[in-house]
Amino acid sequence: MSSIFCEVSKYLMIIFFALYTWSCFSVFKRKDKERQKAIFRRQNLLMFLFHLDGYMVLYDQTENLQVLLFYGAQVIFFLIVISSYKLLYEQSAQLLVNNMCMLMSIGFLILTRLSYEKAIKQFTIAVGSMILALGIPFLIQKIRFIRKMTWLYAGVGLLALAVVAVLGAASYGAKISFTIFGITIQPSEFVKIIFVFFVAGMFHQSREFKQVVITTVAAAAHVIILVASKDLGGALIFFVVYIVMLYVATGNPFYFIGGLASGSVAAVIAYRLFAHIRVRVVAWQDPLSVIDNEGYQVCQSLFAIGTGGWFGSGLNQGMPEKIPKVEQDVVFSAVSEELGGIFAICLIMVCMSCFMMFLNIAMQLKDDFYKLVALGLGTTYGFQVFLTIGGVIKFIPSTGVTLPLISYGGSSLLSTIILFAIIQGFYILREKEGKQNGQKYTKNAEKEKKVFRE
Repeated sequence: MSSIFCEVSKYLMIIFFALYTWSCFSVFKRKDKERQKAIFRRQNLLMFLFHLDGYMVLYDQTENLQVLLFYGAQVIFFLIVISSYKLLYEQSAQLLVNNMCMLMSIGFLILTRLSYEKAIKQFTIAVGSMILALGIPFLIQKIRFIRKMTWLYAGVGLLALAVVAVLGAASYGAKISFTIFGITIQPSEFVKIIFVFFVAGMFHQSREFKQVVITTVAAAAHVIILVASKDLGGALIFFVVYIVMLYVATGNPFYFIGGLASGSVAAVIAYRLFAHIRVRVVAWQDPLSVIDNEGYQVCQSLFAIGTGGWFGSGLNQGMPEKIPKVEQDVVFSAVSEELGGIFAICLIMVCMSCFMMFLNIAMQLKDDFYKLVALGLGTTYGFQVFLTIGGVIKFIPSTGVTLPLISYGGSSLLSTIILFAIIQGFYILREKEGKQNGQKYTKNAEKEKKVFRE
């Protein structure tokens, strides 16, 4: 009976998530606000049904009452998050709120299956992060001097990265974090946000050649420190984000081409200098030939994805624990194995809808500084998703970055929630500007009608 319940629930979870994913894109076709709200309410229902289904399966498999209590705490958390945004920010982007909650629910579910203790830690960090993040949209609307602290962003960022390069603990050959009072912190997760503010601030001040050179030197300093720390994923994110922001700010294709060329040369040099990078390239080229050493994680990841097939083996029915660091770097493989390839594709599509929303907000902002920040943060999120999933499926060499909102990692979760909150602030700002412009247009039209009548 238990196996039948697990099998049926597996297909129900796929259906719920597929319908949710469809609504992420169908909502863009609806211009009527009431119809959009109806879709958002349907999304909430689908998320809670998926969430309930998943935890019922875990309880059925483990018969652990704590799993149900943990599920109840999550339901309360998601209800508070959704209602708080509606109450505090009437004009908030409900799609972003829903997607953020949906991705976190997937993360909590798969982490509970892999490691209950880590899932509890992740949930605790999520609660604290959300309390902090709920005030960020308000600050975005009220604080205007954030664009003036350009060099403070660069100074803090470079100092934080330098401290990790010198004092950080090595993990799989890379120095990415340090521990204080038992709490592990990965500064690059937060530096990538203030790095975007730094670049946006510099190009907001001026876009002349001299300013571009100064900004490029500072950006290169960030990347060089990350390369020295052997944080390949972090260095790639910073580099790509800067190239995209530089091109959009200046509109000069030669900067973009030159950036790609210099990045290619730097990649070859890094390959020659660092054994850590060569190991990852070898594991990417032919993981089966080095399956006992460098290619073990990649091979196990591919085996898991292949074993899951289109519909997955079912929660708690696979063997994702055989993959090293499965909760962090390759959680996508665990999702693919137990929830299936269709679910995994839907997951990618939901991440894409977030990325599209970020870019849409960036394009519609009138303030150049905010526009560049939104673009930079959107690129950060989108490229990180690409690096994570690309490494897991052997499309590119593994870079060791986390899948935002899903992978285990407090720094990653906190920084991503902050990123979403900043974008929310920009969206609310845009909506208010549009409303004010609409009111001005209406008043001017009424005045013109009155003059015409007279």
